[in-house]
Amino acid sequence: AGICLGGSDIFASVKENSPTGEFISNISIRGYPGANTVKLCLTGDNANWFYLEGRTIRLNTSLSRVLDREQVQGSVLIAELTCYEDDVMQSQYRILVEIVNENDNRPNFLPETIQPFTISELTPVNSVVFTVKAVDADGDMISYIIDQSSLQPDAWFFRIDLPNSGNIVLNKPLDYETRTHLELIICAQVESNSEEKFNTTALLTVNIEDGDDQYPHFLPCTPVSPGVPVCMSPTYTTNITQKHQDVILEFSPGPIRAEDGDRGIDTPLIYSILSDDQSRFVINDRTGELRLTRGVDDRRLTPNFTLNIMQVDDRLKYSVASVLVRVLYENTFPPVFNRTTFKGFIIQSSSPASIVSTYGNQVLQVQVSDRDFSDGLNPNIHYSLHPLSGLYQVTQRGVLIARTDQLHAFDRHILQVIARDEESGEEVSASVDIEVLQRGQAPRGAFTEQQMFGDVDSRLAGGIAVMILLMFLSAFLFLLLRTMKRRRLQRDPEEHTAVALEKHPN
Repeated sequence: AGICLGGSDIFASVKENSPTGEFISNISIRGYPGANTVKLCLTGDNANWFYLEGRTIRLNTSLSRVLDREQVQGSVLIAELTCYEDDVMQSQYRILVEIVNENDNRPNFLPETIQPFTISELTPVNSVVFTVKAVDADGDMISYIIDQSSLQPDAWFFRIDLPNSGNIVLNKPLDYETRTHLELIICAQVESNSEEKFNTTALLTVNIEDGDDQYPHFLPCTPVSPGVPVCMSPTYTTNITQKHQDVILEFSPGPIRAEDGDRGIDTPLIYSILSDDQSRFVINDRTGELRLTRGVDDRRLTPNFTLNIMQVDDRLKYSVASVLVRVLYENTFPPVFNRTTFKGFIIQSSSPASIVSTYGNQVLQVQVSDRDFSDGLNPNIHYSLHPLSGLYQVTQRGVLIARTDQLHAFDRHILQVIARDEESGEEVSASVDIEVLQRGQAPRGAFTEQQMFGDVDSRLAGGIAVMILLMFLSAFLFLLLRTMKRRRLQRDPEEHTAVALEKHPN
């Protein structure tokens, strides 16, 4: 060695995570012949990161002590190289080594930016709805990406316009009634020139807040078409009689109830009657309960009432439903047939239709009586035959009509006639035994006048009995019967016309 001459300050750089022994710099101090012994020392705060090897300075690391730029205070290691001669300091030079950064850290989201958050369903499209923020220990710039893979269908509700801003923009309208919360994955990626691209992801939950954008609707809700969230208002129906007054009405479907279309808001609704008959009905504006305050005087004058019920959550959003109140006759007694089995006959002919007759040569009429009506006739009775057949029909006056040209002589048909009260739903039935006679054939069996004709006037019964006897005595009976029937039509045309038109003679 020689005198501490020729030295200078040292400026160098080294990559973080470099291995031990990494070359830092050569030492430029030189001596001359005959110089005394010199000593070189490393001092300063960061001197322990270096060691001397010959005329070089090298990096001093180990497995447990890695040079990490993010762990060292500052990005420059500072030390001094001191030269001693005979233990006397002759010179001192600075060592400044820059730690070159490498991309060796993953970015981390700030927790407060990825917490679940809430936005209104009325938020306009293209609005910035929230902002995420991630930091990188390496200090590199970060870009943000939304995972829009097929496994993340909710991601299409959002987009990022400026990748480095972290601003999340609403991409399409929200609908609380369809989805109440969404989930999406945000990826934060470091922008660096290194081959390794570190990134991190976060799952974000977006809760949708209901906005006041839906109309109220009456229940039950029947969609106008599949998949369309618009309801058709039901028609509420109920039945009353003339004796009802000052009662709360029960409806089907019922009760009268509506709900706000905005389920998350559930605004209280107000009910009112838009149409009324002389204030006969009142409604509870909060519950929709409808009360009949005054009875019906005459059911024939007011067979039903139709009301329109409106409910609103504000003056611009409302819905209307119809209420039908039917006034029925009081139903104390059930309808009854005056016998369990009716007997009649029909004569085969080429005529397309004929009326079934009784053995008293009268029109067979199967009618019920109802004691709820003063005349015993319930206008709400509907007659039908069982089993259904193309050979017979029954009118709503209980008259049986046969397809004469399709009947076969000597056949016997037993039918069941059902009388149903369309108001009360009550049903009663009776059997009808019909014999098909051949032309010119008399009914089988012997009958007394009372058995054959019931309550028919005795003089008329006697006359008909004479005609029936002539059936057995003469081959011209059929022509005789047609002549007598034509004469009867001439005598009493109104009654037969009334029966044909299903109208009572009275």
